[in-house]
Amino acid sequence: MPYTPSGFFCDRLIRERERRDGEGSLNKPLRFNGQDFNSLRQECLQRKSLFEDDSFPATVESLGFKELGHKSNKVKNIVWKRPKEICENPQFIVGGASRTDICQGDLGDCWLLAAIACLTLNEKLLYRVVPQEQSFSEGYGGIFHFQFWRYGDWVDVVIDDRIPTFNNQLVFTKSAERNEFWSALLEKAYAKLHGSYEALKGGNTTEAMEDFTGGVTEFYEMKEAPKELYKIMKKALERGSLMGCSIDSLVPARFETRTVTGLVKGHAYSVTAVEEHKESKVRLVRLRNPWGQVEWNGPWSDNSKEWATLSKSEKEKLQHQSAEDGEFWMSFEDFKKNYTKIEICNLTPDALEDDKIHKWTVSVNEGRWVRGCSAGGCRNYPDTFWTNPQYRLRLLEEDDDPEDNEVGCTFVVALMQKNRRKERKMGANLFTIGFAIYEVSGSMHGNKQHMQKDFFLFNSSKARCKSYINLREVTQRFRLSPGEYVIVPSTYEPHQEGEFILRVFSEKRNTSDEEDQQFRTIFQEIAGDLFSELSTCCECLVLTATLQMDGTGRLNLQEFRHLWNKIKQWQGIFQHYNADQSGSINSYEMRNAVNDAGFRLNNQLYDIITMRYANESMNIDFDSFISCLVRLEAMFRAFQAFDQDGDGTIRLSVLEVRTPTTWTHLGI
Repeated sequence: MPYTPSGFFCDRLIRERERRDGEGSLNKPLRFNGQDFNSLRQECLQRKSLFEDDSFPATVESLGFKELGHKSNKVKNIVWKRPKEICENPQFIVGGASRTDICQGDLGDCWLLAAIACLTLNEKLLYRVVPQEQSFSEGYGGIFHFQFWRYGDWVDVVIDDRIPTFNNQLVFTKSAERNEFWSALLEKAYAKLHGSYEALKGGNTTEAMEDFTGGVTEFYEMKEAPKELYKIMKKALERGSLMGCSIDSLVPARFETRTVTGLVKGHAYSVTAVEEHKESKVRLVRLRNPWGQVEWNGPWSDNSKEWATLSKSEKEKLQHQSAEDGEFWMSFEDFKKNYTKIEICNLTPDALEDDKIHKWTVSVNEGRWVRGCSAGGCRNYPDTFWTNPQYRLRLLEEDDDPEDNEVGCTFVVALMQKNRRKERKMGANLFTIGFAIYEVSGSMHGNKQHMQKDFFLFNSSKARCKSYINLREVTQRFRLSPGEYVIVPSTYEPHQEGEFILRVFSEKRNTSDEEDQQFRTIFQEIAGDLFSELSTCCECLVLTATLQMDGTGRLNLQEFRHLWNKIKQWQGIFQHYNADQSGSINSYEMRNAVNDAGFRLNNQLYDIITMRYANESMNIDFDSFISCLVRLEAMFRAFQAFDQDGDGTIRLSVLEVRTPTTWTHLGI
């Protein structure tokens, strides 16, 4: 069996990660758009001028692309103003950040504001996202910054303080205090992260919750909620989890419509407290409408008769107020009857299952679905499903003292699609995504090769997500026996291109191999667009250089004979898959053909081959097929020449790395 030349690439990848150690952490966030807050502020103070952010300017482009785009009448009278132009004595935060500081404006981002309201309940979390010591007085330079978790890394987003206004009133999020601006500026920074304000329209509260914490979210449908839901909610809030809820609207056109009880369908709410009245044993839930108004009018609402049964001290403990501020109490039973879904975002997967605090480990794997190569769709498409990215998971230790006496390893899988919100202006929508988990046993155990079509045809999944759904992230908790598994993330339909991040949280030790990451990272960093830039006229020169080993620039007789025999063998393979005599094979058949030729490739390398050799119809003709295999043959032969001890790993000195012949022989 030929060597898989991954050692060299893996070694470089490890060194690159070591060089970047610490970057992207809370203490050392990445600089969004390369902007450094401290140096930019210092420049403004030295020049005695206010910061103007060219990367998110005070223009229509930053407002939106359709409803808030150039052709929209909504934007004609919008004026960007700094807080000092809007009111006297503007403050960043007045009397501490609180949930009443968030009132929704003319933007459908209630999902974001519900998450911000939850964030204010935990100062430690809040000041991760909203760095302190920012103000409109000392050190003011018209510049502010905020931090968000972004697909595995923390990023620091810098903005200027020019905010959209209409008639001197903030157009979007505002505070109940007219001179308080932290929530409006936070919304602007989040809009910058996604490209525009309009990109924030419509969403799920969990999306923002995770971007504020880097946590993991689990959903509960009320009709399927566990018996201990009240206990779960209370415990989650005690541990700093963020919590939101909503009422599904069966008719999309009737989103955000009020019911007779004062609740709003298709609208995101924050859950801000869970308490139990000691004497009556009535369990209560406090919620907040991001509008800052429109409240529940049933039992335990602001002015209901139920409050008369409580003493003054009990009312104060529950912070009961009769004010139209969007916040209200209701009984837990009414909460379950009226709301259809609740989502809880935990910093770790604790709080949802038992009373113990556990140490969780997380593996983060980045990948992508590429049309015609690794975008195979769900199990309903058996001919292509196997081509999806695959991630190995080894569960090594069983849980300690499981409550239900069932043995196994508990873990949470979270599949998140990337950048779809930012790409809305180009017509992108969320894909319908999901994943399946298969057990690897017998002779396949320990084999790191990409599982082929027959494996999935003759093996059923050991576990899978409840359903494929068009959310940014699909998350589910599992318990499986120790062993080796393969996780297959996919879109529901095949041929849908996109990037994703797959996180696996486990209570006990596990190993997760990210099969697809190595070659893509190195290809982007080193190879760049090398393959696509090669012109037809130099192809023969490149093939000659990669196959000849004596440095003469010519193929000798032995090398030519080897090449000729290989081409005849490859021609037979091509004809086998060219059953319709069309003169080409499709990109999925190409994978099988390359495999039949004796090459065991990383899934990401198949992506590169498809991008380089397939035409617009995702077909590869005979010339391209032969050209590809000649390159692979040269690369594998060269790798074996460098791999003197035969351990499948090579190391090159600096001088060897700088030698063009080395790179040519390795096919780079």
